[in-house]
Amino acid sequence: MNSPEKHNSQPQPCGSESLADEQPQHPPQAIELLFLGTGTSHGVPVIGCDCHVCRSDNPRNVRTRTSILLRLRPHNINILIDTAIDLRQQMLRERVSHVDAILFTHHHADHILGLDDIRVFSDRQGRIDCYAPPASAERIKSVFSYAFNSPEIPDWGGLPRLNLKLIDGHIDIFGQRIIPLRLPHGRITVYGYRIGKLAYLTDCKSVPDEAMEQLHDLDVLVIDALRHHPHPTHLSIDEALEAAAKINAARTFFTHICHRVDHDTLAASLPPHIQPAYDGLVVNVKA
Repeated sequence: MNSPEKHNSQPQPCGSESLADEQPQHPPQAIELLFLGTGTSHGVPVIGCDCHVCRSDNPRNVRTRTSILLRLRPHNINILIDTAIDLRQQMLRERVSHVDAILFTHHHADHILGLDDIRVFSDRQGRIDCYAPPASAERIKSVFSYAFNSPEIPDWGGLPRLNLKLIDGHIDIFGQRIIPLRLPHGRITVYGYRIGKLAYLTDCKSVPDEAMEQLHDLDVLVIDALRHHPHPTHLSIDEALEAAAKINAARTFFTHICHRVDHDTLAASLPPHIQPAYDGLVVNVKA
């Protein structure tokens, strides 16, 4: 787990070399991928909606806001990607006992507004390192100004204790190399991540050539697949299938799925190596 560090409210840049003296170096680790949430910003079921999926009794049609947890084995290190609005519910459901580091893909509300609940972990563990794209770091610092601008964190807690770091190039977290991938999402650029033989690409409209170059030889690809018909800022299911075919991972999982898509119907329509993810799904990624 992270050791407590002196608080600095200003986001600190980090890249391929800046963390070398801060993180312990471990041999390559197997990754266990836990889907905490696989839904859109509304979640599924949607408030006030009477559609078939929102009324479904299939638990795989219940989708909290999109987030994943990476468990690095055998060292029992948990890396959280995004602090979804439903973070507390997700942590309780999966009985998560600790979070050692956090990566943010971007700063939209459904991906950051659970950050306050991280205080449960930081109260026990000390400061937790959070890594974010530069624009997202500034927005997170603004939204949670009470945490980052407080001159002193009281001993009795009450605030999340975080070290906010800007991502500028690849980073190493507890010995795991992580490569950021710039992806278009409407008017903003989000970060996808390659971690070993896993790539996580949520909330994107396409996968640019520069990102494609980093996506060879994957065991697992997780990719945005919002719905059947096109959307201006997200990949549709057909667009996700086209991108997945180019990337050619051994296994592909769709995420950020809206309430117009029934899990079982979609799963039956896809090839065996491509499937919709669901909340609570665990996937072991080859080291």
